[in-house]
Amino acid sequence: MGSDATSMLRNIGLESVLGIVLIIAAAVGLTMLIQRFIPRLAEQLPGRYRLSVLATVPFLRLVILVGAISLIVPVVIEPTFENMVAFLGAVGLALGFALKDYASSLIAGIVVIYEAAYRPGDWIAIEDGYGEVRSVGMRAMEMVTPDDTVVVVPHQKLWTELIYNGNDGTQHLQSVADFYLDPEHPAARARQVLHDVALTSPYLQVAKPIAVIVQEKPWGTHYRLKAYPVDPRNQFLFTTDLTVRGKAALDDLGLRPARTSVLPEGAAP
Repeated sequence: MGSDATSMLRNIGLESVLGIVLIIAAAVGLTMLIQRFIPRLAEQLPGRYRLSVLATVPFLRLVILVGAISLIVPVVIEPTFENMVAFLGAVGLALGFALKDYASSLIAGIVVIYEAAYRPGDWIAIEDGYGEVRSVGMRAMEMVTPDDTVVVVPHQKLWTELIYNGNDGTQHLQSVADFYLDPEHPAARARQVLHDVALTSPYLQVAKPIAVIVQEKPWGTHYRLKAYPVDPRNQFLFTTDLTVRGKAALDDLGLRPARTSVLPEGAAP
C-alpha cells in the first residue's frame, strides 16, 4: 500500500514547489480581486443588471478553484488513469470520514452555484432569518438582515431546510402592507383607495401589478396591499410609505380600524 502511494507521487523539486506556490498565490489574488471589484462594479450599474453581475462572483470563484486544483494535481501526481482514480478515491474517503459536514457543505455549495438556489442580491428567508445575500462562498453564504446583522449560513442547510427566495435573481420582490378595518364599511371604496395609495408611491415598480386582497375575519376586515418596489432594497421604505399613507387615506374616508380588543377568548386574529 505504501509503495503504491509512493509510486503515485512525482519527485518534487524546488521548481515544482515554486510552481505550486505561484498557482496558489495567483488563485488567491484573483479571488480577492473578484470579491472586491465585481461588487463595486455592480453597485454602479442599473438595478436590473446589478444582480446578474453579482451572481457571477461565486461562479468565478468556483472556476478559479477548479482551475488551480487541475494545475496542481499533475505536478504532484503522475497523471495516469490508475493514479487519478486512486487519488480521487482517497480524497473522497478522507472527506467522507474526517470532514463529513464540511464536505456536505462544499457539495451543497456547488449545487447552489449550479442551480442558482440563491445569489448575491437575493432576499431569502431560512429558519428564523431573513435578509439579503451578501456573498456566496464555497462552504457558506453571508446574509445581511434588515437590522444590519451578518448571518453566516452553511450551504448544508440546502439539504434540510426550506429556503424562501423573495426575488430569485430579479428586481421583482413583492411587499405587503396590512390594514385592519371595522367590518361595517364600504369595502369596494376602501379597496380602491388602497390601490390608489400604492399607485402614487414614489417607490412603486409600475410595470408590476398591484393587488388588494380582502378577507373577512371574526373581528373585522383584513386588507393586504401587495405591490413591488423599484429595488428590493427599498422594500421596507416602500411598506412604510404604503402603511402611513394608507392609514391616512382610510382615516380621511372616516373608516374605523378593527377593534381587536373585543375578540372572544381563544379566537385567532
